[in-house]
Amino acid sequence: MSVLRQFLRFTVPTVAAMLVNGLYQVVDGIFIGHYIGAAGLAAINVAWPVIGTTLGIGMMVGVGCGALASIRQGEGDIEQARRILATGLMSLIVLAPCVAAVLWWLAEDFLRWQGVEGQVLQLGLQYLQVLMLSCVFSLGSIAMPFLLRNDDSPNLATLLMMLGALINIVLDYVLIAVAGWELTGAAIATAVAQMVVSVLGMSYFFSRRANMRLTRACLRFDWQYVPKMLHIGASSLFMYAYGAIMVAIHNSVIMHYGDAVLVGAYAMLGYIIVVYYFTAEGIASGMQPLASFYYGAGQNDNLRRLLKLAMSVAVLGGMVFVLLLNLFSEQVISIFNSNDARLLQGASFALTLHLSALYLDGFLVVCAAFYQATNQGNRAMFVTIGNIVLQLPFLFVLPKLWGMTGVWLAFPLSNLALSLVVAVMLWRSLRRMNLLSV
Repeated sequence: MSVLRQFLRFTVPTVAAMLVNGLYQVVDGIFIGHYIGAAGLAAINVAWPVIGTTLGIGMMVGVGCGALASIRQGEGDIEQARRILATGLMSLIVLAPCVAAVLWWLAEDFLRWQGVEGQVLQLGLQYLQVLMLSCVFSLGSIAMPFLLRNDDSPNLATLLMMLGALINIVLDYVLIAVAGWELTGAAIATAVAQMVVSVLGMSYFFSRRANMRLTRACLRFDWQYVPKMLHIGASSLFMYAYGAIMVAIHNSVIMHYGDAVLVGAYAMLGYIIVVYYFTAEGIASGMQPLASFYYGAGQNDNLRRLLKLAMSVAVLGGMVFVLLLNLFSEQVISIFNSNDARLLQGASFALTLHLSALYLDGFLVVCAAFYQATNQGNRAMFVTIGNIVLQLPFLFVLPKLWGMTGVWLAFPLSNLALSLVVAVMLWRSLRRMNLLSV
């Protein structure tokens, strides 16, 4: 197949799968916004840093294991690819109780650090208490699609995530709108959906359909693959950790310069960002198996074309998305709440400033995925850590100058600064890899 056809074959179902995955969060936000209100939106937002970090751990294993196994397949070593896959799956099982223990020990303190109390604190704890019990499925549900795509089954990954999203939507309605279980209901709905995705995904790898088919005898934890697997996937963890840290710091700063209603407005922006960010992540994730294969097989011309294609779609698509948001801001915001005038006013003002350079996230996500796919974990991690390092000064200085306006401007300005640095780094990397002149 041509690079374009291969790209579409992997990317279209992957973007669909990621958008479906984002639907988990967006649907939660819609039900929470309409049935619980600003306090519920604020609560899920202060809980999100913990949720996001948990998902990041699962993505680290999924991306690292998937990329390494795909590179070995490109080199023709299927047996070693199977051993890497088995080690990745067992790593998820080992990590789950560790994550649950940390949640049990630190969850409440972390919520209080963000400045919340009263109803918002109690609602946030409702969600995290369910996450403690279901974290193995949270880890598995985010890792499994990456593993399936690297086994040449992108359509199955999409179908599983669509099934999970459908289950989540139905249970959200039953448990939040009908039963009135507030954030406990939202958490249970998500946990059940994630369980279905994890169990069915695991079952696939023991079936005849799997290229890297596993048996019980294969389930051995091979330590030699763990450092490289975690090294490749570490930037994905830091990407989620970066998001978690930024949300937590934004929440704390907003509580200092504003109040819980504006944290709720920030939560609404987070749900909107999910739509584009998961699209960009889907483009990058769809590119990754192909890029790893082309890199392992030494097909430099195909690798160059693939990167150019993925970058163009992610960035230009982001520009269109930002334009549409500004044209239809009121309609978009009212999806989450249409009754609280102060909440709507705060979200509308924030949207114009905070999301003005959102398309640069697409550029950064594709760059990080390219570095992961070509076994350059250090550079991928630089992209992620750089976003944290650069955004912090903006977030602490600008609010002192302009109050809440400074809070909303910190994200786009730091994205612009980092993108300039990463663009230079990427150009140098491509020149070193002989991908500019082929």
